[in-house]
Amino acid sequence: MKTTLPDRWPSLIAPDLDDFETLGRTAFDRLPESFRALTGDLVIRVAEFPEKSMLDDLGLSSPFELLGLFEGVGLPMTGGLAQTGQMPNHIWLFRRPIMDYWADTGNTLAEIVTHVLIHEIGHHFGLSDADMEAVEAAAD
Repeated sequence: MKTTLPDRWPSLIAPDLDDFETLGRTAFDRLPESFRALTGDLVIRVAEFPEKSMLDDLGLSSPFELLGLFEGVGLPMTGGLAQTGQMPNHIWLFRRPIMDYWADTGNTLAEIVTHVLIHEIGHHFGLSDADMEAVEAAAD
């Protein structure tokens, strides 16, 4: 039995770093306002892979083990007051590990990026998995 590819497949290309930044910003904008407010002036950054120092800090050996990372201090940690010299909070999205994970799941790329954002923000603030699932459901 011969199978054929859908007509659109030959023209598809993998999303690049700019596409991932757009996916990340769109996913973030769809999160509930109360959840987004926890992050302050969040900057979404995209890289092909995490830096070696990031992996070392987390005790990871493979760059494919890390899909995203939150760096910064959330508003609840500061009491809502700006700290002098404080850099903005960052969420890192790592394109190649996310693409690899995407290839192994039945999820859309947008669903995975949303999940990574919620996971990184949520764990930083000590939210439970159930809390993060509720936020993810509200974003749908």
